[in-house]
Order: sequence, then structure tokens, then C-alpha cells
Amino acid sequence: MKMRLAVIPARGGSKRIPRKNVRNFCGKPMLVWAIEAARESGCFDRIVVSTDDDEIADVARDHGADVPFRRPSELSDDYTGTIPVVVHAIRTLQSQGASPSLVCCIYATAPFLRGADLAQGLEQLHRSGADYAFSITRYDFPIQRAIRITDTKRVEMFYPEYFNMRSQDLEIAYHDAAQFYWGRADAWLSESIIFSKDATAVVLPGFRVQDIDTLEDWHIAELKFMALMGASRG
Repeated sequence: MKMRLAVIPARGGSKRIPRKNVRNFCGKPMLVWAIEAARESGCFDRIVVSTDDDEIADVARDHGADVPFRRPSELSDDYTGTIPVVVHAIRTLQSQGASPSLVCCIYATAPFLRGADLAQGLEQLHRSGADYAFSITRYDFPIQRAIRITDTKRVEMFYPEYFNMRSQDLEIAYHDAAQFYWGRADAWLSESIIFSKDATAVVLPGFRVQDIDTLEDWHIAELKFMALMGASRG
């Protein structure tokens, strides 16, 4: 039977923020926010957490996710990319008799993700016929005005031809919001590049996007999250 699958990668060996995936974030283990968004979306037949860690597996199961396999150590280091982890999950589940047709990778450190965002991604994937649909947000500052510091400690523009253009006349640029990636199972299995003309994007507001790679990022994310929670209650 074909199914829509959520895969949440959550390894145990985070170094910059130890135990990041189960660290308390605004009242819940970080991972739980991703699981709850997946469940809230109503998009999935199955929500699977891919982990190498017993504690993470227990937290996942306690909050309604499946952990039907243990991720191998060679896919749990600092250098493993997202696609190999998702491919491993798909192939392992196929070997267990499942038939994923649409697969969404949801990052465990995406507490701002909402079920409605995932539903919009699925709808755009269907409507567009693309291989992937993922979340993006716009850069706060025009990338055409980016500046580098030279070896002699001077500055120069990456694109000096745009110096005299008004910022409102420059093309808007976007970057990956690092929250979710919908994809067709065959696109994942062929390891097709996600950031390409074969993808469509769900644009998220900047205030609901935050990379969480350092402790400073974590504190900023908590402040933004609490502000959003306060605004929603008000």
C-alpha cells in the first residue's frame, strides 16, 4: 500500500549543542515540536524518527512517532547529509514491506514549523508536478550588496555593478528555511538535487525561521518562540 511518510532525522551526537534533539525547548524536548507539527498536519500515514540514540527513540515513541529501525553509525556522524539518511529510511521501510510514495524530511530542530506549512508543501508538490517542495524564506538584506573582506583587510563588493541601484529595484533572493523537504520517493532514491528547477518552494515569514546550530542560536530561537506564543495568546 502506498503511503505518505514523514522522516525526522535526530541523531544523538550533536556537539555544538549537546543532546540538542531532546534538550528542553520552551517546555518540551526539541524533537517533540517537529513530531507534533507532523501529526497536526494530517498529511502522514506514518511518522518515523531516524536515530542512533536510545533516549531519542524513547522520546519519539512517547510522543506518537515510530522508530522501526536504528540508524547505522556510518550515517550518524557530522558529515552525513540529509539525502542519504532519508534514502536509508525509505529502503529500510521497503524491506519491511512498506511502500512510501511521498516522503517528507522534517528537521528535528524546527520548532517554528506548523502543520499548515507541511500541508501547503504537499499541495504545491501535487499541483506543480515537481519532484520536491521545501520551505524557504527571503534574505533580510539584498545579496547583490554583499561585501567581502580582502586579504589586505580592505572591503570590496561581490557585485560592484549593483552599487548604484536602489535596493527596491534589486531582485529578491531566498534561502533554505531548513524546516521540511517534501519529495517523491523515486526522487529521494535517485538522490536528485533538492535545490533545482525540479523543486517548488513554500515561502515562510522570516520571524518563523531560525537556524539552531549554536547556543546563541538556541537563545534567539527561544526568545522568538516565546514572543510568538505571547502574540498568539494576545
